[in-house]
Amino acid sequence: MRYFSKICYNFLMFSDTHFHFRHIVRDRGLDGTKILSALAERNTFFALDIGTEADDLIERHSFILDALEKLSDDEKSKAKRFLHYSAGIWPSEEEIAEREERVNILTGKIARFEKSGEKIVAIGECGLDHHWIQNEFDEKTLKGESELFEMQLSFAREKNLPVVIHSREAFDGTVDSIRNVGWNCGVIHCFSYGIKEARIFLDLGWHIAFGGATTYAKKSKMDEMKELLRFVPDDMILLETDAPYLAPVPFRGQTNTPILVETVFRFIADARSISAENLSEIVDKNIQKLFFERT
Repeated sequence: MRYFSKICYNFLMFSDTHFHFRHIVRDRGLDGTKILSALAERNTFFALDIGTEADDLIERHSFILDALEKLSDDEKSKAKRFLHYSAGIWPSEEEIAEREERVNILTGKIARFEKSGEKIVAIGECGLDHHWIQNEFDEKTLKGESELFEMQLSFAREKNLPVVIHSREAFDGTVDSIRNVGWNCGVIHCFSYGIKEARIFLDLGWHIAFGGATTYAKKSKMDEMKELLRFVPDDMILLETDAPYLAPVPFRGQTNTPILVETVFRFIADARSISAENLSEIVDKNIQKLFFERT
């Protein structure tokens, strides 16, 4: 476990709290070793590889192990310190339909992972996505989606772990599920709502994470976006890429990587009228509190 009393902030830069390494390497064909080398060079404090499927944890880990093997000893040592893992089930139609079996698979994979000496630091990403399913699936499926989400919230509560929540066009349902389980520990990733919704999540105790999509706001909406970016208090903000998706402007349309989180930091720091380096210190403190100081 890391403690900030032993760390000089000047040498820790631009953590990424949400990316999908396997998709970056396997699906987009990028060199994972070069990415990890770049993160090691800038002394990244924290980089979180996110799960989306019940049985993806071991395979995801193998992609990172392969990339680590090609690093220098110093780079490898640094990368092993900053790399961390979550495990969770994104609400796809298949996962929803077989939710009890899939949650059992998820818990089994986590147990196997931890038996090998590794550790997950969060459950997720999991949650509700009504952008894709609101007009396609029936009420039974929507109910099953909420049940799948609540099963993972309950498991996180049992494990005393934070949850990485995916919530798209599903604010009311997300809040209802959180309240049903009564576990308020984690982050609303890739936040896509407004100040009203942010206030409710914050009051419940949830961190808010922003990524490259914040740079997409049209000129007429940019002031509103910057107001939201300023609204979230220092002790509740996190930053991410969601790589390989949502590369920030001016890289929009390209494959995103954790390296580009620096662009997100600089954009949001400007909106908050602080330096990117100061924002990096703030975010790392929040990471320490959320992921490593669980009691």
